[in-house]
Amino acid sequence: MTNKANRRLTPRRYGSDFIVDLLQRYDIPYAAFNPGASFRGIHDSLINYLGNKSPEFLECMHEEISVAIAHGYARATGKPMAAILHNVVGLQHATMAIYNAWCDRIPVVLLGGTGPMSYTKRRPGSDWVHTALVQGNLVRDFVKWDDQPADLDSTPESFARAYQTAMTHPQGPVYICYDAEIQEKEFDTFPALPDPAKFLPPAPPAASPETLQRIAESLLDADNPVIVADRLGRSPIAYDALVKLADLLNVPVLDQGNRHNFPTRHPMALGEIEEEVLSDADFVLALDTMDLYAALHTVDRLTRETQPMYRPGTRIAHVTLDGYMVRSWSHDFRRLQETDDAVAADTAGFVPALLQYCTEHGEKRPGAAQRIRQRGQKWEGRWDRLYAGWQAKAEAEREKSPMALSTLAAIVWDVIKDEPWLLANGTANGWVKRLWDIRGHDQYMGKYSGGGLGYGIGASLGVALAYPDRLCIDLQGDGDFLFTPTGLWTAAHHDIPLLTILVNNRSYYNSEEHNAKIAAHRGRPVENAPQGTRIENPAVDFATMARSMGVHGEGPIMRSEDLAAALRRAVAVVKSGKPAFVDVITQNR
Repeated sequence: MTNKANRRLTPRRYGSDFIVDLLQRYDIPYAAFNPGASFRGIHDSLINYLGNKSPEFLECMHEEISVAIAHGYARATGKPMAAILHNVVGLQHATMAIYNAWCDRIPVVLLGGTGPMSYTKRRPGSDWVHTALVQGNLVRDFVKWDDQPADLDSTPESFARAYQTAMTHPQGPVYICYDAEIQEKEFDTFPALPDPAKFLPPAPPAASPETLQRIAESLLDADNPVIVADRLGRSPIAYDALVKLADLLNVPVLDQGNRHNFPTRHPMALGEIEEEVLSDADFVLALDTMDLYAALHTVDRLTRETQPMYRPGTRIAHVTLDGYMVRSWSHDFRRLQETDDAVAADTAGFVPALLQYCTEHGEKRPGAAQRIRQRGQKWEGRWDRLYAGWQAKAEAEREKSPMALSTLAAIVWDVIKDEPWLLANGTANGWVKRLWDIRGHDQYMGKYSGGGLGYGIGASLGVALAYPDRLCIDLQGDGDFLFTPTGLWTAAHHDIPLLTILVNNRSYYNSEEHNAKIAAHRGRPVENAPQGTRIENPAVDFATMARSMGVHGEGPIMRSEDLAAALRRAVAVVKSGKPAFVDVITQNR
């Protein structure tokens, strides 16, 4: 295989060679794809020009998996990798995963192939039905930017802008489409490669000193302040500062979970009693909260009616950059929540500055010390009592069959707690956050926002790529998994060490629950709710499916007493550098 130094002596060079040079220039580590003729030039260049290094390709069986892997990798590292999509058909397969990345504000570099755009260069048949004008129109409503450069000379600037746009906060996916003729044309000389240091994303907006002081004084002056956090945990600096701020001021923190924002065993981690906490609040500080209205309201799932959890007159401030990502097609901007302070600032800078101000001025603020002390007394021992109740419930449910989710979470925790573990996906309906000691911002990657099924296995593979030395765990729903099961093949083919634990209730239970509610409301047979939602008759043999794709597979495991041993065997496989899969039959909730 030709190495990087020698390849420059090769007289024949093609447009796709320069395109992959751009990927290498920007330190793109991986390129995930399902192969397709529209980017056959790029495919060849990755292998025969770059030698499958920087980036290394990942072969996937579906474009949704390719994009989800890139989603998970960027979620874990804060840096993008590439997903390559085969013209309009691959792009259409990938749309759900792209939308998930958009809703999560995750930077993903999407590359596509099209054409040739010249009529005279197209083969009859597929080159015509697989070409669009302009291809990016398909995803333009849920990417930050798309481009289709007309010639090779335009590609350096195009890529520099795409990377810069993806990495500018709020972050998101970008799409660049390359004409097959540009990829496959031979060139005597290439354009100059851009210097990434000259095209860095701008520093995100910061709050003015006056705004910071106003928010800090509101915190210090409030009797019962509350902090609501959602995507703040993407920054380790903001995460650490929030913990110190809660310690300093004895402020309850309601972690909404899009990222892991706050230690699960901190005495101020009171999200499980949010109604109680918010009912007494006189100041709410929201930090990167994607759906602030939902965070502050209860909802009747049948009538869809909402009620505020906070009392009239409560002051609300929100620090977020999401206002810069509002589009018309998708209402992922959520319902508009009234606030007293709307602050367009990056929480990675705002929260440390807020901590510094409160540390320096807190003792000088009249009555602040007494209010902080009273809040500490008010919430003292509250989390401990909650935890004792969760432990008691988990113990009481130990003998349930199918296995209770509390039991699953408790057994998995017992097996992995002394390992260098990382939870890539899933929480067993919240039981993980109740029973596990999740301390670091990078121990749990958080839930995703797009709601598109097929996310879990791909995103978890991306996380495992980012953390090969950690025990990466995917608590994988069975319905979500059936959308993209061939992610297991990619894991086996590329030796990606991931422990997948299938949380298998043999149902699309969310829909089953909705069916029951609507039937009861209409006076119709509730017992028919499982029809059209159950994954049985036949039940899927998931462990055999895993083994057929080269993955260590066990299950279905029915009894709690059998689970720990199976998990330990699977953990040993993952620690050897291979993927493993354990199918566990569980309760619905």
